[in-house]
Amino acid sequence: MTSPADPGPPAAGPGGPGRRRRRRRRGRALLELAVTVLVAVLLAGLMRAYAFQTFWIPSSSMVPTLGVYDRILVQKAFFTWHDVRPGDIVVFTHPPLDQCPGPEGSDLVKRVIALPGQTIYSSGNSVYVNGRPLAESYLPHNDPLGLPIASRQHPYRVPPGEFYVLGDNRAISCDSRYWGPIEGSSIVGKVVLVWWHDSRPEFHWF
Repeated sequence: MTSPADPGPPAAGPGGPGRRRRRRRRGRALLELAVTVLVAVLLAGLMRAYAFQTFWIPSSSMVPTLGVYDRILVQKAFFTWHDVRPGDIVVFTHPPLDQCPGPEGSDLVKRVIALPGQTIYSSGNSVYVNGRPLAESYLPHNDPLGLPIASRQHPYRVPPGEFYVLGDNRAISCDSRYWGPIEGSSIVGKVVLVWWHDSRPEFHWF
């Protein structure tokens, strides 16, 4: 008798081990991609909530420093209102006493002029803090002040835990002259970068 010929290993069909391995590799790749996207989204959310946040400028109250529709980056991490210094540009929640025209409930951006406990008043177009004229190199020469701030005889003293803020466009800005100083706890963060200015990319650090 002759023995049957050796048939050899079975041919790999649709459900063969090679195809199953490829399917497993594709499954792992898709899972890794999904996890990567999820982690990226979570990190972006955490960065926005705790580290940095972008804002856009809705009005001309901070001209010439910030124009309408400028984009800014605001530092939120490792920052508290105790770190605020005169001249800082800050973003803060809408003051409860604000009756000025504009979008309600939106955050505002202004420049810190006087700290808690300091006195402030104006004379002509000049602002005085603790009796000394404020050096404002960020403003045009002889920039009109608009609404005055208290008086030399009766300066305004900023309450503890609060800050006196003004817009750089003093003649039209609705700021602490209208709704008083802001609570330190209302400050969202400090502006550290302008990355879009005058309708074009432009990077300016503060």
